[in-house]
Amino acid sequence: MKNIGIIGAGTMGIGIAQVAASAGCKVYLYDTKPEQIQKSLVDLKQTLDRLVEKLKLSVEECNAIISSIHPCTTLSEFTPCDLVIEAIVENKEVKTKVYVEIESVVSDRCIISSNTSSISITSLSAELKNPERFIGIHFFNPAPVMALVEIIPGLLTGQKLATEIEMIMKSWGKIPVIAKDVPGFIVNRIARPFYGEALRIVEENLATHEQVDDAMRTLGNFRMGPFELMDLIGIDVNFAVTKTVYTDYFFDAKYKPSLLQQRMSEARLWGRKTGKGFYNYSENAAKPQPQQNDELYTMIFNRIISMLINEAVEAKRLGIADDNAIELAVQKALNYPKGLLAWGQEIGYQQISETLQLLYNDYQEERYRQSPLLRKL
Repeated sequence: MKNIGIIGAGTMGIGIAQVAASAGCKVYLYDTKPEQIQKSLVDLKQTLDRLVEKLKLSVEECNAIISSIHPCTTLSEFTPCDLVIEAIVENKEVKTKVYVEIESVVSDRCIISSNTSSISITSLSAELKNPERFIGIHFFNPAPVMALVEIIPGLLTGQKLATEIEMIMKSWGKIPVIAKDVPGFIVNRIARPFYGEALRIVEENLATHEQVDDAMRTLGNFRMGPFELMDLIGIDVNFAVTKTVYTDYFFDAKYKPSLLQQRMSEARLWGRKTGKGFYNYSENAAKPQPQQNDELYTMIFNRIISMLINEAVEAKRLGIADDNAIELAVQKALNYPKGLLAWGQEIGYQQISETLQLLYNDYQEERYRQSPLLRKL
């Protein structure tokens, strides 16, 4: 696996290209906009130069990475590739058209994959003549920094391919976990309540978004609260993933999107990238200080953490991933201070069950139903 094709030269594409090039691979980088490739390469060179200045990279290593990335003007240049990773817009129709074109270019031995964060791998492979060679390889942003990679075989993926990709990712210095082909895979499924329940609390006027963030940082030791994190990810991106998971789970109430988040997305208040989201990122903007309230903060933390732990327990019950993969996923991709299954043991699964039961009694919504496994732990 020395010749790697990357389709898409956006943030994710160039990040994956850097990872592969750093591992000694020759990278073929394609984008429909050649100027995007050049821009990304310039940005990458600046990033690497800063690493050289900080003595985290040698000049020779910097030059080797840049020289290993070959800009392509057409996909026909991907002929030598052993592995192709697609990292373009989250649109099934656009992606599948690219796969059909790629399949006509590469050899029969070449593995074709997608970096999709939530679209079904099985559905993406359906148009291929040889779907056995197709698999999901989901990196997290920024790809050179984030250690976790989700590997997702579809129903038609060859039996041994996930293990092969797992070995490749380890050789690239990543921490791979294998997940079932379910909406959101591990990370984007389990993480939904972190955002969804926080949004619900604010929509109900129980607390401000500043209070929710402060509660999760102070009581849960999270590095960032849910609203800070949504601003960092991009409110539009976070909302799109939630809608995909909700739709693909046949409108399960647990994953119901937020009207507040939809309005923010419509207003293009997308967070850091637009200068304003739940917080104002203009140069002289002051960050509001929340009014702290111990009782309120405890309610916020208990409500959100119970939803998160319940989701992790349900992922365990359904065999979406093994316990180790679930714990690694939330710690390495989401930067949670501890694994959710371990957290459930620490708090006490009975207490989590009681919290969810009270929420269900109050709201009478399927959103708060417990995993059948939770009561048995």
